[in-house]
Amino acid sequence: MDWTHRLRLRQLQMLLSLAQTGNMSQSAQSLHTAQPALSKWLKELEEDLGFTLFERHARGLRPTPQGEALIAHARRIEAHLDVARDDMQALRDGGSGMVVVGTSGASASDVVPMAVLRLLEWLPRAQVRLAESTMNVLMRQLATGELDVVVGRSAPELHDSHIHAEMLYMEPIHLVARPQHPLLLQRAAREGLQWQDLMAYRWLVWPRGTPIRNALENALATAGHALPSGCVESNSVTLNLTLLGHSDMIGLASHRAALRFSQMGVLRVLPLRLSGFGSVSMYWRVNTIDRTAVAHTLRALREVATHTG
Repeated sequence: MDWTHRLRLRQLQMLLSLAQTGNMSQSAQSLHTAQPALSKWLKELEEDLGFTLFERHARGLRPTPQGEALIAHARRIEAHLDVARDDMQALRDGGSGMVVVGTSGASASDVVPMAVLRLLEWLPRAQVRLAESTMNVLMRQLATGELDVVVGRSAPELHDSHIHAEMLYMEPIHLVARPQHPLLLQRAAREGLQWQDLMAYRWLVWPRGTPIRNALENALATAGHALPSGCVESNSVTLNLTLLGHSDMIGLASHRAALRFSQMGVLRVLPLRLSGFGSVSMYWRVNTIDRTAVAHTLRALREVATHTG
């Protein structure tokens, strides 16, 4: 018989517990089972598979490469089951299901919140969860089933064969600062900005390797400049708004986010054009499109991206 036919959810929990604790007795205690029974189950599973899942060391258990591969599958299964449980609970409560959306800073201030408001107009009882992080983290969470939809800077290098991608729009990036920034109150109002004017201030930038940071560095290289020394790195919109609002730091924002912040009166675009453009895409797993809340979220994102900007 195929070994997968004998694998039960309880046994997936055993595997994940061993991966977490690295200790047979601790896992047995947390799982409320006897250590000999847990050890016997692991031995039988390894015999079924034909290879060792954990190496035994003085300090405990360490997954082998084969063990890491199976643990990754177990984590994905667990995440899918968690989503299924919460989705069914939302439906049982009379709602339209649940959707978990991850957003990067490029879309957290404008497209995603506006799309959520539109989704809730269509499905007032839908359950929505939002998470903000960098694209590399979000795409891993999407692949494991922790997220249903991810919206952020297009990142082809992070694509997975089980994930569908659709570009929503392209937009420029802007340098931004608080409305009372000296550059906006003095020289810029009279004769425009020069690069050397900006280099006198500390910059607030997104972490290295993020798509928006790459776009900034490419734009600077085109202009013959590099990032000034002493930059502060942050991937949080909330932190960035607070830092920029209470200092003379110079920050970076995508076009739609910059417009939104300008309308709110919290930031203004500095009058110095960057040559870089970036695209924003949405991503979802191909096996979730039949869920009502997910399908309507994708539709809302398309409509908001088309009608705003």
